[in-house]
Amino acid sequence: MKQTYQIPVILLLLAMTVTVFSFTTIQDSKPWPVPEASKKMKNPVKNDSEAISIGKALYAKHCKSCHGKAGEGDGTKAAELETFPGDFTSKEFKAQTDGELFYKTNEGRDDMPSFKKKIPNAEDVWSLVHYLRSL
Repeated sequence: MKQTYQIPVILLLLAMTVTVFSFTTIQDSKPWPVPEASKKMKNPVKNDSEAISIGKALYAKHCKSCHGKAGEGDGTKAAELETFPGDFTSKEFKAQTDGELFYKTNEGRDDMPSFKKKIPNAEDVWSLVHYLRSL
């Protein structure tokens, strides 16, 4: 009697899921280079209740749909994106300088749009940075 080995369908599906997840993880972790001058920029806006209020309103209008209510990357539009929008509560996010966050907000890349025209006032973007730090 000839014995054949069959891979159960569930194992095949599991292998495919792991492969897809691996590619997604690689894409999500793609470095986002920021010029040194931008990294060193200091936030000129005082971190107070007014700045947080302005940043919170801008976040609700421009960011919440992708980044989620608490900034964990679970917004209503997040599933439609090709890359994970990022978790603003993570250690990696919090380790960035204010200048890096300002630069990335202004410039954008891939699924993340540039906000140069949507939030043209630099002080408003700096206020948004303060709000992101509060998440």
